[in-house]
Parts: sequence; C-alpha cells; structure tokens
Amino acid sequence: MSGLNPQQREAIHYLDGPLLVLAGAGSGKTRVITQKIAYLVQDCGFQPRNVAAITFTNKAAKEMQERISKLLSRSTAEQLQISTFHSLGVRILREEARALGYKPRFSIFDSADCAGIIGDVAKTIDKGTLRRLQSIISNWKNGLISPEAARQMAANDHEVLAAHAYLSYEATLKAYQAMDFDDLIGLPVKLFNEHPEITEKWQNRLRYLLVDEYQDTNACQYQLLKLLTGVRAQFTAVGDDDQAIYGWRGADIENLKKLPSEFPALKVIKLEQNYRSTARILKAANNVIGHNEKLFEKKLWSELGHGDPITVTACKDNEAEAESVIMRLQAHRFERRGKFKDYAILYRSNHLARLLETQLRNNKIPYLLSGGQSFFDKAEIKDITSYLRLLTNEDDDPAFIRTATTPKRGIGAATLQVLGTYAGERHVSLFHAAFEEGFAHRVQPRQLEPLLEFCHFINRIQARASNEPAQQVLPDLLKAIDYETYLYDQEEERTAQSRWGNVCEFTNWLNTKGEAEGKTLIDLTQSIALINMLDKQNDEDYDAVQLSTLHAAKGLEYRHVFLVGIEEGILPHRESLDPAKLEEERRLMYVGITRAQHSLHLSYCERRKQAREFVPAEASRFIAEMGKEDIRFSGGKLAVEPDKATGSARLDAMKAMLSGNKR
Repeated sequence: MSGLNPQQREAIHYLDGPLLVLAGAGSGKTRVITQKIAYLVQDCGFQPRNVAAITFTNKAAKEMQERISKLLSRSTAEQLQISTFHSLGVRILREEARALGYKPRFSIFDSADCAGIIGDVAKTIDKGTLRRLQSIISNWKNGLISPEAARQMAANDHEVLAAHAYLSYEATLKAYQAMDFDDLIGLPVKLFNEHPEITEKWQNRLRYLLVDEYQDTNACQYQLLKLLTGVRAQFTAVGDDDQAIYGWRGADIENLKKLPSEFPALKVIKLEQNYRSTARILKAANNVIGHNEKLFEKKLWSELGHGDPITVTACKDNEAEAESVIMRLQAHRFERRGKFKDYAILYRSNHLARLLETQLRNNKIPYLLSGGQSFFDKAEIKDITSYLRLLTNEDDDPAFIRTATTPKRGIGAATLQVLGTYAGERHVSLFHAAFEEGFAHRVQPRQLEPLLEFCHFINRIQARASNEPAQQVLPDLLKAIDYETYLYDQEEERTAQSRWGNVCEFTNWLNTKGEAEGKTLIDLTQSIALINMLDKQNDEDYDAVQLSTLHAAKGLEYRHVFLVGIEEGILPHRESLDPAKLEEERRLMYVGITRAQHSLHLSYCERRKQAREFVPAEASRFIAEMGKEDIRFSGGKLAVEPDKATGSARLDAMKAMLSGNKR
C-alpha cells in the first residue's frame, strides 16, 4: 500500500456498502482496482473465484490480470473473474443457455454476419443504410427496447425500416441458434429477470463486483450490474463523468446520476491527484471542463511541476497544418533526443489522418494507425478464413453460414432459417443437420440439392486439408469457389483488384508458412488466432508515432501530444452543437488534453480544403476556454504579437536544422 495517497487508500479499504470512486484522468484508478482485489482476497477472506472485475476492453482486462498477478500468486490470480462485460455475458449464457432455449454451443455472430441478415430482412444492400439500421437496432437492444416497443416509437423513415427489420432479425438469429454482440448483455438481463433462482446462484458466485469506466455503461449493462449485485450491493464502481464520450453508441451518463438515488447508502470518494501530466496541462483541462454542468465537483492537480507552455498554431490550410505538425514533431524530438513512440497525433475524425500519413511517409517516419481497420478484419480475408474455420471445425455455425452464402450458390435465407430451426431442435450443428433425413422432409428437393452439394464439397476439401501440404490445397479451394470472379462481379474493377490482391497476399503468406514449417492447411488454421500477431498494431515495443482518433486514445497516455484540426465544425463537430452533445464534445477535448504527460501542441486551419474548394475555418471555442495564461500562440489572429518570421520561414529553418542533423 506504500505510495498510495489517502483517498486511494480509503477507496481500497471501504467495504461498508456500495462505493463510487470518481477517478480523474491519470489518478491511478487501475492501481486502486487491483490493490482492492488483493485486499479483498488477502485481508478480507473473499475467495478469489467470488470476486469479479469488469472492464470495457480486452486490453484493459489483460492489463488488470497482469497487474494483479504481481500482487497475488498466479494460481490465485487465475481464479479471479477479470473480464469484459461481453465475456462475462458469454460465461453466464454458456452455462444457462437451455433456460433461454439455446444450445450451450450457440454461435456468436460478428458485425458482418449480422449486417448480412439485416440486409436480407430489410431487402437492402446499400452499405450506408445497413450501417444506420444496425446502429439503430443496436441502440434499441442496449436500451432494452423490444421489437414491439421499437415499432411504437419509430420516429423517422430509417427507424420505421429498422423497427420492421428488428423483429425478423431477432427471429433469424434465434433460428440460427446465434447471438449478436448486444445479446451477450441483453440476454443475461432477460435470464435474470425471468429466473430468480439463476439470479441468486450468480449473486452467490460473484460476491464482490468492481466495475471500471463506469461512465461508459449503457442501460443494459447497468441493469446487469444491478441484478448481479442484488440487495447486498457489494460493489465498487470506478468512473469519471468528465470522460463520458460514448453517448453516440448508447453509453448513458444518467447511470452515474442515478447511483446516489438508487443506492442511498452510496459513498463517493474523489481521486483528484493526477500522476500523469504537468500543472499547465491540467490547468487547461480544468478550465475547459469547467464550462460543463457538473455532476460531481472535482479539480485535477499534480506535483509534477509547471512543465512547458502549451502551443497553439494557426495554419494557412490543412496541407500546411500536416507539414507544420510533422516538422515541429521532428524538431521537438531532435531537441529532446526522444523516441518516435513518445509522440501521438490525435484528431476528432479518421479522415484527418490522411494528409498526416502522407507527410510521415514522405519524411520516412514510422507510424502506427490506431482505430484503423486491421488486415484480418477485411471482408475478403474473413471470407477465406471462414472456409478454413469450417474445414477445421464443421460445428462452427457462423463460418458455415458465411461460406454457404459467399459466393452465392443457390442456398437462400429461407433454407438456412429452416435448417437453423431444425438444428436447434436436434441440438446439432447446421452442417450435421443438413445430412439428416428429418431435415430433408422439411424442404423442397431444389432447396436441399445445393446445400448437400456444398457440404460434400467441404468434406472432400477437408479430407485433403488434413493430409496434403497447404500450398497444394489452398489454390484448389480458391479455384473451386471461383472467388476471384465473385469479387469482380460484386465490385467495380479497382476495388475488386485491391481485394483480390489482399486475398493473394494472405494465401501466399499461408503457403510460405506451410512450406517452411511442413504444415497442412488444418495445422495452419488452428494457429489462425495467432495470425493477428503479425499485426504491428499490437507491438508496443515498435518505435513509431501513434496516430489515433480521440475516442480510441481514451485510457492511453503519451509524453508529447499533438491535437490537430481543433476547429469549429470538427471539434465541436458541426452536428453536435445542441447543449447535451456540445457537453460531450467538450469532454472529448478534455480527454485529448489529459492524454499528454509533458507537452501539448494544438493546431487549427484558417481555411480547410473540402473536395476541391477551400472553406473558411476558425479556431474551436475550446481553445479560448483553455485560458491564455499558459499558452503560446503562433500564426493567425490569436497570436499575441505579429510573428517576426512568417510560417514558411520558420518551417524552412526547421527543415535546415533537420537536414543538418541527417548529415
């Protein structure tokens, strides 16, 4: 417990009822959670299996598990229930599936699988419409709104279409014995509401709950927590109302507001000492967030000294901004003898990264793009890996559905729905159900024929995949399904070319690996989960500048931060100017400022190129809200005095310095 401040100590030791820890940015909240878990197990007699810590991301859960392993023995740490909300939901549902009419080996569909079903029931292939429908249905599910209630409340054309699709979508998922991501929380809530004896069993199993990032919970997650904690209310919720930035995806700050009234015995402890940033950075952050209405009053402070002044640079346009940011980053790194990975460039929207990437590449600076799409998340790669998954395990229902319908081979949604219902009744996989006599009686011969033809094809390839080298089987598989033609039929030529190029890159990689290691296709597929390790994105030791959206950067910290595009219309976003949304945009700015440890640099444009024309732009209102005392302005109207050197002369000086350094 040494090195903890009095508030952290109090939060760890408090066990007299429900507790809310208001943990400001950089105030050591993960340390409080892990130390409290150790305290519960070592000093308070809790069995490790009865303690659960719930986080929002796998990365946060992994970090917590690693930290707790240093405080407790490995065998003790492994008995703790440290997981994301969704992993906990899966654990509950696998064990209790039958009570809800599912088999324990139900499938979990990813976003692409679900979009396919929604597209079929809504009869649309327009990607923008599909994304919007998926988002509306997801928000309804997270708000515990049933398909019937959704029909009553649909307020515009998209919601009416979504409400009609919602009911059929749910029926199709159930027929496939499948769940989507939102069901992993929604169905445990339904289960606990309908089966008090199951609720009691889980309340006794999870006797103390710790919840991280509490401000990001949605209505559904809040209900799950209430049902799990029951009347004992033995929980610690850790969160920060100033960092609630996920309202657009259903997170509800009301969950924080409701806690004191729903749990009258609630104790609130504030962690206001920041261990990350200098005083100047925190002062700017406090100034900005001070413009929001407060749920709980708090002010961050630090003992890390004043630190460097914050810089704000006005740039002529977005190309000048990208060039200026990269030049200033290089000069700063050169002066500090720093590493590239000490630097992050953060922005409101992904499109702002393009010019920055170009400048980084031109200057041969290594960078990582966070929140961008991983190679293995591309639709064409997922199509091929679905075939490989099915060859390895024919009980993999999502892989079966994806491969049976990609490319199209005459197996329709109606056939698959009957197959799903039949497989659910018989408690077998879709693949096995297709061969059963009972199923054959439920469909027309013209429906059965293409289905059996597909299953026999999988059996034939499966036999080869177990015995022959990968480089012999894989090209034959691609030729047999005629995937290249399928891509060119689906897409315009340039897109098809790029997607087919990705498939070739993936198969060449598998072939080379198979040849080098003497592995069959089945052997390779079993290690496919590890393929993501190819992805440099996961390599924390890689020395590279980090490019990230502000949303993806929450929870992270960097020595030096550049916030770009800090303009009206971008941050705050032009569609977020009503008071509630504006407060969330301000919290996003606060999150951006508080990522910085040692130095913070902001930039904005005086005009921004959109399509082919320049549109006038102005500094974000949040820059003025930071106060002027600790800020050095350069360029533009906000500069305190006319700049001695013009922007371009300063850039020339930086370039000269850097090229001198290279020599």
